[in-house]
Amino acid sequence: MSIQESIQLKEKDGIAFVEFDLVGEKVNKLSTPVMMRFKEVVEELKKSSFKAVVLKSNKPGIFIAGADIEEIKKLKTKEDFKTVIDQAHQIFNDFEDLPMPTVAVVNGACMGGGCELILTCDYRVCSDDKSTKIGLPEVQLGIIPGFGGCVRLPRVVGLQASLDIILAGKSVDSRKAKKIGLVDEVIPAELIEERSVDFVNSILSKGKRKKRFQPKGMMNSVLESALGRGMVFSQARKMVMKNSKGFYPAPLSALDVVKKTYGMSNRSKALQIELEGFVKVAVTDISKNLINLFFMMESVKKQTGVKGDVKPRKVKKIAVLGAGTMGGGIAQVAADKGFFVRMKDINNDSLALGYKQAQSIWSKKLKRRRLTKHEFAEKMSHITGGLDYAGFGNVDVAVEAIVEDMKIKKAVIAETAKHMPQDAIIATNTSSLSVTEMAEAHPHPENFVGMHFFNPVDKMPLVEVIRGPRTSDEATATIFDLSKKMGKTPVVVKDGPGFLVNRLLMPYMIEAMFLLEDGMAIEKVDRWYTHKFGMPMGPFRLMDEVGLDVCVKVVKIFRESLGERIQVPEVAHTLSKSDRLGKKNGKGFYQYDSNGKETGVDSSVYKDLGLGQPTNPLTEKECLERGVFVMINEAALALIEDKIVETPQDVDLAMIMGTGFPPFRGGLLRYADSLGSKYVVEELEMYATKCGPRLKPTTPLSQMAASSRSFY
Repeated sequence: MSIQESIQLKEKDGIAFVEFDLVGEKVNKLSTPVMMRFKEVVEELKKSSFKAVVLKSNKPGIFIAGADIEEIKKLKTKEDFKTVIDQAHQIFNDFEDLPMPTVAVVNGACMGGGCELILTCDYRVCSDDKSTKIGLPEVQLGIIPGFGGCVRLPRVVGLQASLDIILAGKSVDSRKAKKIGLVDEVIPAELIEERSVDFVNSILSKGKRKKRFQPKGMMNSVLESALGRGMVFSQARKMVMKNSKGFYPAPLSALDVVKKTYGMSNRSKALQIELEGFVKVAVTDISKNLINLFFMMESVKKQTGVKGDVKPRKVKKIAVLGAGTMGGGIAQVAADKGFFVRMKDINNDSLALGYKQAQSIWSKKLKRRRLTKHEFAEKMSHITGGLDYAGFGNVDVAVEAIVEDMKIKKAVIAETAKHMPQDAIIATNTSSLSVTEMAEAHPHPENFVGMHFFNPVDKMPLVEVIRGPRTSDEATATIFDLSKKMGKTPVVVKDGPGFLVNRLLMPYMIEAMFLLEDGMAIEKVDRWYTHKFGMPMGPFRLMDEVGLDVCVKVVKIFRESLGERIQVPEVAHTLSKSDRLGKKNGKGFYQYDSNGKETGVDSSVYKDLGLGQPTNPLTEKECLERGVFVMINEAALALIEDKIVETPQDVDLAMIMGTGFPPFRGGLLRYADSLGSKYVVEELEMYATKCGPRLKPTTPLSQMAASSRSFY
């Protein structure tokens, strides 16, 4: 089939229908061949006598997903980008200038270039289907809307609503799209074909043409005025800097483009300013790293978690053992995606806590109007609970989320297996215990697997699917698939101390304790990691979140498992004897109020840990390198020697999704490659001489440096 068939021009009753249906693809995207075909269609429309033009998609749940990211990835220079964007501007301008009314009919996702295309139309209607989302996600790829989005969206919906979408890379549903004026009418999905034609005929009968944005209410009128705009741009910049800490240039570039072009009558000049803003960020390493991350995420969608043609089982009903905060969070995430969940615990108070955890998450969405009362009630109805194994006879998967105690877990696993179908899968949500040892309690260890969620479950995207030596391909593929259906990003890891993420994080947290012993101030180290390196929180704040008692316990487990290279700081021993548990009891490295809000560093912590007041003798460079390089060091061992995961992509995806490692750096190992293995090894050797053998480069990393190899 030719690209001609991907965009077809049809006619009915004098109205032209431009139908997108990219051959051989699940989604429509604006690749170069598609744009060339669209150009041909526009040329035909220019010469035609059609009364109106309707843009639509023949793919279910998709209008246009955006530009072809594969093509963007291949473009290297500013000249490459300028050529592509100039061409797109010309085609979109020609379509926008057609003499007859143009209407976009959106039924499904309409993102990026798709959104920019419908902004060239005189009118836009959309369906009320849940798949209908309209937005400009470009800043998430380190670029800005480049097909006219920065220029046209503000003209359609006004300054405030457009900045909200452009600067955060957001999408809006049909209801919000109508409210802000992005679409003119929302039509029930089942009536979209018929009613959209009625809408076009209504326009033709009334002789209407494109509407201009008009602010509603006095406050909006003030903010859209020349005086008010300055305040809007100033506040928007503050918000961008607060959210990005200045690490991501794309939102600032987009803001600059909108500021320069808003209200400008010369379209060509405005689009030229947008083009310059686009190419400036498109050639950065940050954009390339974010695009690589996009492809890693897309790759997971196509994977099964195992090699070969192994089909995952269908899962309809899930049981959760242990209904506390974690169990309730897992139940909520599953029920939110339509699974029926049965929670089990040993007392009603714990069950109530599980219900409360799920309810609180949906209540926040209800309050923010992201859920209706009916949807809220429907989701809650997907969760039931009890103190016995009633209903376990038809459960497909049970997720165990009880206390981290091997003896108790094994007893519960053995008992649960008796009440479930023989081929049902039990998955443990352990964060540190051996999946291999736990599997001994299951009569069919091939149906036992790890499913490690990160806390808080509703926010953290990663699930480590831990495969024991006897776990079957089918069980692994089923939990991998289930994780994706629960809205998570799964990474398959081999059983081993700390699995992957915790194994890499532990040396990082240990090194922070050594920095403390070296005289560094808690707030200075944390601030350097967040404001200079880009971590979502510093190591001390992270330890408070995890729980200081848990951290100390895991440090000791790692020492037993991994031997001499794990040194236990004196601070850890002192912490184990103190009442400092971190955020959970309001007393850690930081202090917390009764609502769990951090109120600053607890200055008494230095004295309590037997330390003097901090003198901050170390440089920012040393503090950051010691913490980050020990993770790179451990990752080399985990990946190359222990084969905990198979690829550097697995490491980077897990660290970004599980710890918030700065996405703009591309992931831990891509960042290591940007520095070079030789540099990392030389620095580690220098720190090892100064600080001790824990910082000595591992054999795999040293071998990489010796042969100038990289992870990728």
